[in-house]
Amino acid sequence: MTTTITFGNFKGGVGKTTNATLIAYTLSRMGHRTLIADLDPQGNATNMLLKTKANIDGKIATFDQSLMRSVEDNNLSKSLISIDPHLDLLASAPDFAMYPRFMEKIHDYTERVKYLQQMFDPFRNNYDYIILDTPPTVMSLFTDSALYMSDYCLIVMQTHKDSFDGARAFIDYLQDYVIDKYKAPRLDLVGILPVLMQGRAPVDKLTLENAIKKFGKENLFKNTIHYMQRIKRFPITGITDKTMYDKRVLHLYKLVTNEMLRRIKEIETNE
Repeated sequence: MTTTITFGNFKGGVGKTTNATLIAYTLSRMGHRTLIADLDPQGNATNMLLKTKANIDGKIATFDQSLMRSVEDNNLSKSLISIDPHLDLLASAPDFAMYPRFMEKIHDYTERVKYLQQMFDPFRNNYDYIILDTPPTVMSLFTDSALYMSDYCLIVMQTHKDSFDGARAFIDYLQDYVIDKYKAPRLDLVGILPVLMQGRAPVDKLTLENAIKKFGKENLFKNTIHYMQRIKRFPITGITDKTMYDKRVLHLYKLVTNEMLRRIKEIETNE
């Protein structure tokens, strides 16, 4: 069965898209059939993976039509791009910002939230994992739709106050709106992934301590993402795997991805 995971935080600039993309890439390199769906009109995950494809096979990829046009045609497959044999991208473009207005034809907001899930149903037999990247906006139809159709949410939290506050608000929103109000059928929290800004700096330690107190130690990933220049470089160059620095980053993400999979298995075992 396909497992769908949304990466989230209401605070922008926390590395959510980079982490979603690197974990999707890692899943594919582990042999899992993976789709990353870029539901952010800014298209940052799309840009990063198109450059990654060029690094892999030297080809400049294009998609048949924009995601918004595919939604209008009720056929998302026209916006699919194969990045490598185990990784596909559902590519976004700026016109996807029109999606909420397009959905105003449905008067009931909860029904709007459910709509995108139906469009993803044809993909569910094709992939082991679907990773959803969303814009960092509070209470948007993009995020609501992604969370509604997800099995799990992974929250990316940088170790500073704004990101901690964004993670806390995001968790409250999951419960109060997506689960209690919209009645998401499967959604659960797989965990909070800390992104350490300066490693041992006092603000990092304080934020982690506050996160443990607020969320519980068991909900924070044991493997954490340390600040690395190479991670900042990937959105510009695409993912590369040639140098020692590349391999260090990819090894770290393999540890994080394996922990994510273990967490999912534990949740499903205890259900």
